[in-house]
Amino acid sequence: MNTRTIVRLAFIALTLVLGTVMNAQEKFTLSGTISDKNNNETLIGVNVYIVELNTGIATNEYGFYSITLPKGDYTLQVSYVGYQTSEEKIALTSNIKKNISIAGDSEQLDEIIVETDKKAANIRKPEMSTNKLTIAEIKKMPAVLGEVDVLKSILQLPGVTNSGEGASGFNVRGGSADQNLILLDEATVFNSSHLFGFFSVFNSDVIKDLKLYKGGIPARFGGRVSSVLDIYQKEGNSNGFHMNGGIGVVSSRLLAEGPIDKGNGSFIIAGRGSYAHLFLKLADNKNVAYFYDLNTKLSYKLNPNNNLFLSGYFGRDVFSINDIFSNTYGNTLVNLRWNHLFSDQLFSNMSLIYSDYYYGLNIKLQGLDWASGIQNYNFKYDLKHYINDKFKLSYGVNAVYYDFNPGTVDPSDGNSGVNHMQLAKKYAFEPAIYIQAENDLTKKLSVSYGLRYSMFYRLGEQTINTYANNQAVVFNEALQIYEKATPTGTESFNKGETIASFDNLEPRAAVAYQLTENQSLKASYNRMSQYIHLISNTSSITPLDVWAPSDHFIKPQILDQVALGYFRNFKNDNYSIEIESFYKTVKNRIDYIDGADLIANEAIEQVILNGKARSYGLEVLFRKSSGKFTGFVSYTLSRSEQQTPGRTPTETGINGGDWYRTGYDKLHNLSVTGNYEFNKKWSFGGIFALQTGKPVTYPNGQYVYGDIVVPTYENRNSSSLTAYHHLDISATYIPKPNKKKGWQGEWVFSIYNIYNRANAASISFRQNVDTGANEASRLSIFGIIPSVTYNFKF
Repeated sequence: MNTRTIVRLAFIALTLVLGTVMNAQEKFTLSGTISDKNNNETLIGVNVYIVELNTGIATNEYGFYSITLPKGDYTLQVSYVGYQTSEEKIALTSNIKKNISIAGDSEQLDEIIVETDKKAANIRKPEMSTNKLTIAEIKKMPAVLGEVDVLKSILQLPGVTNSGEGASGFNVRGGSADQNLILLDEATVFNSSHLFGFFSVFNSDVIKDLKLYKGGIPARFGGRVSSVLDIYQKEGNSNGFHMNGGIGVVSSRLLAEGPIDKGNGSFIIAGRGSYAHLFLKLADNKNVAYFYDLNTKLSYKLNPNNNLFLSGYFGRDVFSINDIFSNTYGNTLVNLRWNHLFSDQLFSNMSLIYSDYYYGLNIKLQGLDWASGIQNYNFKYDLKHYINDKFKLSYGVNAVYYDFNPGTVDPSDGNSGVNHMQLAKKYAFEPAIYIQAENDLTKKLSVSYGLRYSMFYRLGEQTINTYANNQAVVFNEALQIYEKATPTGTESFNKGETIASFDNLEPRAAVAYQLTENQSLKASYNRMSQYIHLISNTSSITPLDVWAPSDHFIKPQILDQVALGYFRNFKNDNYSIEIESFYKTVKNRIDYIDGADLIANEAIEQVILNGKARSYGLEVLFRKSSGKFTGFVSYTLSRSEQQTPGRTPTETGINGGDWYRTGYDKLHNLSVTGNYEFNKKWSFGGIFALQTGKPVTYPNGQYVYGDIVVPTYENRNSSSLTAYHHLDISATYIPKPNKKKGWQGEWVFSIYNIYNRANAASISFRQNVDTGANEASRLSIFGIIPSVTYNFKF
């Protein structure tokens, strides 16, 4: 059967499905947006439920809903966690456009309490391997140095770990940090941390919604093979002007929002900065370490069918040690979006996105300035077709143009002996199209299925090396080691000329079968492709790491993942439990030869080998979601491994060609999070975290070569650091909890690592100068850290 025949059959099948779902009795559509009554902020994931038909829908990322039903009289119920449930009678005798405002259960400092799905809806939907945290939960979690941190909060979820204290990024289901697609208002964030992992780049005051996809990832997402963290910013209060902020020991923040055109347009701007380095100067310490960032968003309703959004983010970190060196790094994001409603059943969003990550380094002793980074220009056009209450289609296109700067070297002053040097810039283009359907086949069986077709073009202008047998790495059989190959020549490509190209079909599927009203079984499969790679031999992202596109030598990573889960709500949905198992494989996971030099390497292909990875595990999440005491317990049992076998029978491969644990493998990961509302004035929170120690490779012997002592090592990552654990607590005090207008404030007291656990970030080995004996040295970053923050709004 040829491709043309397959395409014809697919369109015939789609036509039959559409005809089946649309040819019932006379039907009409109820549609509109749902927003917060207080500030007119649209709400994501609100449940719109039709009582008589036991069916419903959730609002999309822009607060829009649409449901098509047979003609009749219905009871419309709108529910959202943290808001009062509204209910009213609807006579559906024609198409109705109904915008709904709902009121919060209580007016606190956290105006929007976001949870994207009611528990009962989670049972029915074919969505799994997806986690949400409410903004209220995040704000109650203790954090390092008193700063509320989104990334630190999602680390409490099952299947999510980090590489240790002070480490940037996070790892999902045994994947590396660069395999996560992190989006802020749809713009890609390449480095998600401030101060080398101490803080995240996300200011929680400006966040409206966040959702982490670990598996069963919808077809509209692509480009990474581990997870998607999808974060949306608030739009701003279009009813009135308000400000809020916080003053802490290490950092402070301030947010202002208000109407541009009351009821139709709004703005929001939020700034944040740290100032701990000022205390260092008081102690005559010339070291500097601080960050600042700015979030902005403008929203305007042109008419009932058209909305415009302009959002942006700018952040920088500055770090220097005396007069030795200084560096600056950070993200810049801009996104212009246009929402258009073609009809009450067809919603569209078009986005033009610019994303930039910059890293600058000044080495004063050498008089050298170094700059590197990555820019992308992204066009997205997504449509969602609400055909009826049982069937929805999503489809769209996406095109990304990449501009990679591996490094630019310039003299920092006129006396420097450094000459200008530009490592060869790299360019790439990544277009994709997708379609996805959500279908309730019966009252108990729901499915979601889709397909993404992704393409990747590695583009000139560039001159690249050529090698014998197209192998940039050769194996020295005499020494049993891998070495850089000697180029046999070069090949030049003009600007825009294709150097290498790839394309992949990425099917996605998920199914949910409702066993009873309160429990269900779910399964999912997804394939994803990743065409850009982080060149790094550390287990966490560092600012100096460089991104590189796929080419003849660095192949695209291809993921296949399956997951199976059991979900249950009980005690009137006050408790829930989710149990999931997963297995995933990744082709073409890059590895490095021993002694690989990754910094300022113009021929990076000479130190890279393509291997494979796998991970598998079991995740458990138990929640208590109502009452004075709320919280959750998450546990993950998993394994993450990598293998780089020899390319020929005579090659040993990496680690003898055997599977070995990745640098982010954690066999056990336990987190217990609890919040207790003592009264209206006082509430308390706590987190206990326990993880298996990070994999390490220890020396197991030594020999003397001339006058040099040379260590020998065990197999790669065959040992572990000591177990990682700590307990954090917090207390929140609201002096005037009943005050709803004017100045409102609260105090947040927290203690990180209350029993002062010295968790090992790394262990190094050295020779004692006095005795000559070998000794181990453990590096720990954080001990006990008390903090206090005053939050306010008016």
